[in-house]
Amino acid sequence: MHIAAPQSAYDPAAPAIEVEALTKVYKRLVAVDQVSFSVARGSVTGLLGGNGAGKTTTIGMIMGLILPTSGKVNVLGVDMLRDRRKVLARMNFESPYVDMPHRLTVRQNLEVFGRLYGIGDFEIRISILAKDLALEDLLDRPSGQLSAGQKTRVALAKALINEPEVLLLDEPTASLDPDTADWVRAHIEEYRRSSGAAILLASHNMQEVERLCDRVIMLKEGRIVGDASPAELLARFERSNLEEVFLDLARGRRRAQ
Repeated sequence: MHIAAPQSAYDPAAPAIEVEALTKVYKRLVAVDQVSFSVARGSVTGLLGGNGAGKTTTIGMIMGLILPTSGKVNVLGVDMLRDRRKVLARMNFESPYVDMPHRLTVRQNLEVFGRLYGIGDFEIRISILAKDLALEDLLDRPSGQLSAGQKTRVALAKALINEPEVLLLDEPTASLDPDTADWVRAHIEEYRRSSGAAILLASHNMQEVERLCDRVIMLKEGRIVGDASPAELLARFERSNLEEVFLDLARGRRRAQ
């Protein structure tokens, strides 16, 4: 059984992602508090915040992996709380913190996801991704024997295997050396340009966000405290880079307007 869905499930006029009053409470901890935003198709939106700000929980609820306490999540016009199976085939996710089975080879892992997403010629798709992401020499190596940079390239191949219209990225370049991180960012940019996909990027790397994102949503203690383009945030806070803006908000030196 796979997660492919019929094209009739999609509303072509709807934003790629819409969340309304999204809230998640764990006992007495409010992880996400009345968060509302939408992400346009073909855009890259950064989701920023310190540890515990609610970024990963928000992404989990958008994916349908975490059940919201309250609020709504729509992806490509589909209600994720009621009909998420109708749209899962057009989404994907990448995070360096999610490992693939170590004993399976890279090829075997990608085959599993190819079958899961209902891709008919998944062998051809794997071959294309292996060439694009420089994985050809790694395909028959066990995933547990890869370096951090190699694992990141494989995780990106997994995230692109179904050519998603919505791509969710959680710290995609964490722990990578500058050269590998730049390589990954370039491929993310190229995929957005070639596919028109909407990308939601959670990151602590402010240079990465300035390079990739059209818009930045800043979270603090589960709430949105800033929402604008990188240039607008820099002008509003009279700062030269997003890291200074982030520190102002995180440390309460300035309030979002």
